[in-house]
Amino acid sequence: MMAPVASGEPLFFLDAHMEAPVEVAVAGGTVSVFLARSPDREGPNEDAALVLSMGAEGAVLAVADGASGHPAGDAAARLALESIAASVRSREAAEDDVRAAILDGIEMANESVLAMGLGAATTLAVVEIEQKWVRTYHVGDSGVLVVGQRGRLKVRTVDHSPAGHALEAGLLDEDQALAHKDRHLLTNMVGTPDMRIEMGPSVPLAARDTMLIASDGLFDNLTFDEIIEHIRKGGLDGGVAALARASRERMTAPPPAGPSKPDDLAVLAFRRRGSRAQ
Repeated sequence: MMAPVASGEPLFFLDAHMEAPVEVAVAGGTVSVFLARSPDREGPNEDAALVLSMGAEGAVLAVADGASGHPAGDAAARLALESIAASVRSREAAEDDVRAAILDGIEMANESVLAMGLGAATTLAVVEIEQKWVRTYHVGDSGVLVVGQRGRLKVRTVDHSPAGHALEAGLLDEDQALAHKDRHLLTNMVGTPDMRIEMGPSVPLAARDTMLIASDGLFDNLTFDEIIEHIRKGGLDGGVAALARASRERMTAPPPAGPSKPDDLAVLAFRRRGSRAQ
């Protein structure tokens, strides 16, 4: 039986390597969390996740992916999530605007990572849940999807990369974007002087919708259609476990054609209580 997270108490997942997803009761629903280290290298998992309850029907969920090729990626990811949690908790105590708290928290994260003076950086994807509504915030190529039971993609954030922008503009199809030579060249990260925050509109979350946040360890190894098929129906934990298994298989056994990139992995999926899709 899953235990609820106390309101205002952050639950961090740092340097985690899981065998199976962990389920947490939050925001009138369930969030399923899975993190694993890259199968091809030693060292910490530079992906991290946050679950922060905001009363009976609210929450802030986030994934941070410390930039590989930069020093102290795991520390940058941790600082980003801690900054958001601290900002949201202080605003909650004052019954202030959660949206402003998240934006302030991301700005605080950027300042904190820059202050490390190591050249560290991280991507960041945040979802604010308030009753039956969700809003996205992101920096870089950790992304958010909202998927309906029948497979309709209702929300998709755009990667801050040349390939991501070209895909959104229709200049590349998904297969071309996954194979693009500049796919992993990011134009926006936490820990840079010109960091910018992309905030989405507040959108309704229907009873059987599934909201997913993940690092590029997922999106670089599975197509949108594959991801959607795994999470649009059935139990939430089973869907996340299937995503983890499929992406890890791609990392370790590249297919003759298709995406394959060993990397750290972080996946969070949320569904409202009583909305088990069949």
